[in-house]
Amino acid sequence: MNADLTSTSFSLPGYRIVQTLGVVRGVTVRSRSLIGTIGAKIETLFGGQIAMLTNLCERTREDAFDIMLAHAQHEGANAVVGVRYDATEIMSGVTEVLCYGTAVIVEPLDRNTEDSVG
Repeated sequence: MNADLTSTSFSLPGYRIVQTLGVVRGVTVRSRSLIGTIGAKIETLFGGQIAMLTNLCERTREDAFDIMLAHAQHEGANAVVGVRYDATEIMSGVTEVLCYGTAVIVEPLDRNTEDSVG
């Protein structure tokens, strides 16, 4: 599964959707560690971006995305369109991150058709 063949829109430029396979998802649940929480609180004293939490969020979204791609590949897809993220706090300090989209099979558009006509 190629991450380049994913899109937040419901089409992929240069490709034609030939089959829709259904919804695929990736779910991960994360909590902050005690050390991470303390470090983040210290960073808030200085203002600006809180790098420890930013990195945790980015890794969590990446994990959910990778799980979604694996689900799509398992379903036989070679692309995912309509990719979205959602997050829910399950309990204090514990968050579920969901990445979902529509698994599809795509084919490249034939760019040589126009060249071979006429």
